[in-house]
Amino acid sequence: MALGRTFGFLWSSTGLSNLADGVLKVGAPLLAVSLTRSPTLVSLVGAAATLPWLLCALHAGAIADRRDRRWVMTVANWTRTGALGLTAVLAALGHLSLPLLLAALLVAGVAEVFADTSAQSLLPMVVPRGRLADANGRIVGAQTVGNDFLGSPAAGFLVGVGAAAIFGAPALLYAAAGLLLLGMRGRFRPENASTRSLRADIGEGLRYLRDHRVLRAVAISAGMLNTANAAYWAVFVLWAVGEQSPIGLTPGAYGLLMTAIAAGAVLGSLASGRALGLFGEKRTLVGTWLVNSLLLLVPVLVPLAWPTYAAAVLMGATGAASNVIVISLRQRLIPEQLLGRVNSAYRLIGMGGMPIGAAAGGVLGDLAGLPAVFVTAVAVCMLATALVARAVPAHREALTV
Repeated sequence: MALGRTFGFLWSSTGLSNLADGVLKVGAPLLAVSLTRSPTLVSLVGAAATLPWLLCALHAGAIADRRDRRWVMTVANWTRTGALGLTAVLAALGHLSLPLLLAALLVAGVAEVFADTSAQSLLPMVVPRGRLADANGRIVGAQTVGNDFLGSPAAGFLVGVGAAAIFGAPALLYAAAGLLLLGMRGRFRPENASTRSLRADIGEGLRYLRDHRVLRAVAISAGMLNTANAAYWAVFVLWAVGEQSPIGLTPGAYGLLMTAIAAGAVLGSLASGRALGLFGEKRTLVGTWLVNSLLLLVPVLVPLAWPTYAAAVLMGATGAASNVIVISLRQRLIPEQLLGRVNSAYRLIGMGGMPIGAAAGGVLGDLAGLPAVFVTAVAVCMLATALVARAVPAHREALTV
């Protein structure tokens, strides 16, 4: 069943903006590796991209609960257009440096926080709550196709074109994504929007998350998983790319590795509804997190290209399926007028540790070697999976408190 014209504009905009995200996600580390081989310095790319979640998430949520969420997303996309367009010009003039790269990622990251927080809060205003799992499956599929399936190989190609292309192409894509949002029709500002101070609104969202035992447990577990994965992927490019690396991939082949993750993620996002019907919410969530965590060991234990590609497909499938479950769960349990604030509080916990994890991965890699980073990350992921397995009830009806 179609989800409507307005959802179509949102879905299309999501695909374009995530294509831009994918180019940056792969292109920025590859540019960094061309500037330095230090694990600590390379890990700063991941830290810069995720630091805004720690700094801005709560304010982004409060604004999403009092402003037109579509306009917040539009302005955020055009802000990224301006910042990356300027960086592309400077890179074309020969002024690319690691500080410039990090500054561009920070600005783009701040805009991403506002865009993504508003997007997840906007979706229940676009489709019925009974269709959220279907809608989120399609959104996650679009995100994956753009972010990895198309964005990753595009980044490998654009690196060969030049640094300016790595910034210029996403700038154009973000501009188009902002224009598509203007085609949406409907009410996108919450009813009875708060007129209190931002501090009071933020406090209300934090208290709701604190007092909801299921959401609280999932947020803490997600935070552990994301922090560990940030450490892992912040330095993985050094393990995978270059003749001196154990796997020995070229930049183009590394882009294809991200494409393999995306191919799996598309399948996982589309199959998530069937998995929920077969195994239930808790078993599917715990199972996907567990398998995803163990797959991180494959490139470490078998540092060869084909086993790594095979593991990447399964990583993508399990990661996307778990994302659909968690996002739909939040949208179902959180009241509309609190969606922005509680989502942002959740994502502060769930993603706020990522810059710390990325930086810690670089430092640990310098001190103890890259395998130590990877094994430690897997151990933390396993602990997070055990926590959510213990805290989340087996029956969906029990997920209301």
